[in-house]
Amino acid sequence: MAQNQSTHQSALPERDLRTALYRGWSRRCPACGEGQLFGGYLDVRPECPVCHTNLSHQRADDGPAWATIMIAGHIMAPLMLIVFQAFRPKAWQMAFGFSAVFVALSLYLLPRIKGCFVGIQWAKRMHGFGGEPEPAPLRPNPAAGE
Repeated sequence: MAQNQSTHQSALPERDLRTALYRGWSRRCPACGEGQLFGGYLDVRPECPVCHTNLSHQRADDGPAWATIMIAGHIMAPLMLIVFQAFRPKAWQMAFGFSAVFVALSLYLLPRIKGCFVGIQWAKRMHGFGGEPEPAPLRPNPAAGE
């Protein structure tokens, strides 16, 4: 079964990862680049409103939050050192100022990084983005008393 599935996966055309990442960063559908990826701040739409690509397969989980903290932290740490060495502000000024900048940077990066995660999953055909037909959802049978 796994052999058949991997053979089927390799027969499908390759999707461009760079384009998918750019579209994800732009918070657009990784397939068409036209439709909005998010219905809210971080809520991925179940389907693209333009090309109707099923986006419900995405499984970003905690990855975007982790990557956002890593990137923002690596930007802020040297910046804090530079500001402290150059201006010697008081501790409360450093804490307040850099906390505000860190929160703003994180809020800016988080949806874009999540879009990139969805774009990677789509381009690499992960988690159901493979292009094969989906099985019909199981529905309870009222005659069987379920």
